[in-house]
Amino acid sequence: EVQLVESGGGLVQPGGSLRLSCAASGFSFRTYAMSWVRQAPGKGLQWVSSISSGGGSTSYADSVKGRFTISRDNAKNTAYLQMNSLKPEDTAVYYCKIFALEYFNVWGQGTQVTVTS
Repeated sequence: EVQLVESGGGLVQPGGSLRLSCAASGFSFRTYAMSWVRQAPGKGLQWVSSISSGGGSTSYADSVKGRFTISRDNAKNTAYLQMNSLKPEDTAVYYCKIFALEYFNVWGQGTQVTVTS
């Protein structure tokens, strides 16, 4: 069974940092690009960042560029999202996704990030 388990969210003040983790299992993690997406209260899904299968290529939404860093450890089947200089508008549930159509419907439980003073 393909599984994605996100963790690391929490409550943080503006300007703070969090590191999200996504533990993957049930598929060949090292052969797939991975993404992070988020859903803010009352809003639709927003793509945040993606990383290639080997980790050598990354991309970011303009809203997080320069503040967030995506990475992965293929030996641990885990993807990460380091989030710095957090803003209230970063408040959302964050999900990791397998960047492949065949796994489009695979979702983890997500991890809540709340940025507030």
